[in-house]
Amino acid sequence: MKLHGFWRSTATWRVRIALAYKGLSYEYVAVDLLTAGGAQHSPEHRRLNPMAQVPVLEVEGGQHLTQSVAILEYLEERWPTPPLLPIAPLARARVRQLTEVINAGIQPLQNTGVQRHVQSLGVDSTGWIHHFVGKGLAALEAMTEPLAGHFSVGDALSFADLALVPQLAFARRFGVGLTGLPTLLRVEANCAELECFKRAHADLQPDAPG
Repeated sequence: MKLHGFWRSTATWRVRIALAYKGLSYEYVAVDLLTAGGAQHSPEHRRLNPMAQVPVLEVEGGQHLTQSVAILEYLEERWPTPPLLPIAPLARARVRQLTEVINAGIQPLQNTGVQRHVQSLGVDSTGWIHHFVGKGLAALEAMTEPLAGHFSVGDALSFADLALVPQLAFARRFGVGLTGLPTLLRVEANCAELECFKRAHADLQPDAPG
């Protein structure tokens, strides 16, 4: 497998954690989202993903998958052990619910393309991020608190945790306040103890600044 991504992309980060947790080897292909307008806009990358985004996972037969949650679902179905989704249908739905709060309700409003467009309109992009990310994390805390055990949904690692940890890292980078998020911070601390999270951390990736 080949994973095309960017070191601090939160969506790529989720996939790296899953690959590490499942013990899957892959070749990493760095896609610089920032230099010279971003390599994601190159014709070569657009052939892999017309949305000009990362991650892209190259799988069997030279097929390419885009969208991080779809990639997580593929990995879970292809390599179900160790699992990242619970067995019970309602618990599985809860995991997907929390994951989508981040994937659909927070991350699209903060990504690099949105930041650049907001700036081009003369809008304070940092204020934009503080508003939408702060609002989303507050909602996520309220939704996670009654479900959480050691992790976001009970005591087993899931997609929700893989989405949470990179999202909190992004929030810190932009100075979004994290007070009032005790459940999320507790889950994050528990995740940080796992080897898969350590190996997948943005700062340890080959394309991270030295």
